[in-house]
Amino acid sequence: MASGLIALLDDIAAIAKVAASSLDDVAAASAKAGSKAAGVVIDDAAVTPKYVVGFTPDRELPIIWKIAKGSLRNKLLILLPAFIALAAFLPQALTPLLMIGGAFLCFEAAEKVMEKLGLHHGAHDPDTPVALETGEHEKTMVNGAIRTDLILSAEILAIALGALGNMSIATKAAALAGVSLIVTAAVYGAVALIVKMDDIGVRLARYESGFSQAVGRGLVTGMPKLLAALSVIGTAAMAWVGGGIVLHGLDVIGFAAAIPHTLHNWAHAIASAFPVGEAVVEWIVNATFAGIFGVLLGLLIAQLVGLWNRFRPAKTAH
Repeated sequence: MASGLIALLDDIAAIAKVAASSLDDVAAASAKAGSKAAGVVIDDAAVTPKYVVGFTPDRELPIIWKIAKGSLRNKLLILLPAFIALAAFLPQALTPLLMIGGAFLCFEAAEKVMEKLGLHHGAHDPDTPVALETGEHEKTMVNGAIRTDLILSAEILAIALGALGNMSIATKAAALAGVSLIVTAAVYGAVALIVKMDDIGVRLARYESGFSQAVGRGLVTGMPKLLAALSVIGTAAMAWVGGGIVLHGLDVIGFAAAIPHTLHNWAHAIASAFPVGEAVVEWIVNATFAGIFGVLLGLLIAQLVGLWNRFRPAKTAH
């Protein structure tokens, strides 16, 4: 009896070790996958606050909570099963789909660059909020944010899946679920903090303490600058990530592979001129080249889209 109990405990310990090892693998895979999608995550956090503009402060957090729940449904119930099925039954389609997603990121980055330069006025964005405070308007804003999130979430999970390599389907599914939960919590937690920062600053500014007043005023005046910085960082990250995805895809499929090879060789040659930090310099140069390539590709796509919109047949009224 005692020996049987000891054997059972040994089996339980072995299973626990396997489970712990699996959890470690999933955690490592989630971290690796999530880091690859950082550019889209930053852009997601920069885009979302606009959906609560025009609402009273008491509605801001409930609206963000509704969007966060919709985002989690997008990831876990729609996108994750679709990507896992793709990985299981049609893995060869992943690279072309990633390249399409990367090209879309480049297009979005180029659109933002053109907006900053005054060459584009954001006509592609139908969800720009207006200052109305009806229940119907809130529903419209939430639905628009969830639709936008579906695109960004698809890009995040596609990039994350591409970073998981030859791991098992179960590990990929668990890792993508982990990425979905972590990214959603991080993005919408940050968004909630951002949109309430003005209120926090105003309250601090009312205290008698000079330090609290200074911090409060700093928060109130600094939030517009933070949002502007997030927008710039998000745009740069989208160009870098999108350009890098497309360049890697060209190398994998063997189409125009000379472009990524040439850029990589240039980056290596530049980095080799530095006596220290060669690997860091090479990474920075590669990222810069990927970002420049991403912007140029995005500008080309934007021009093609503009030509299509200009010359496509007009819709006839019924």
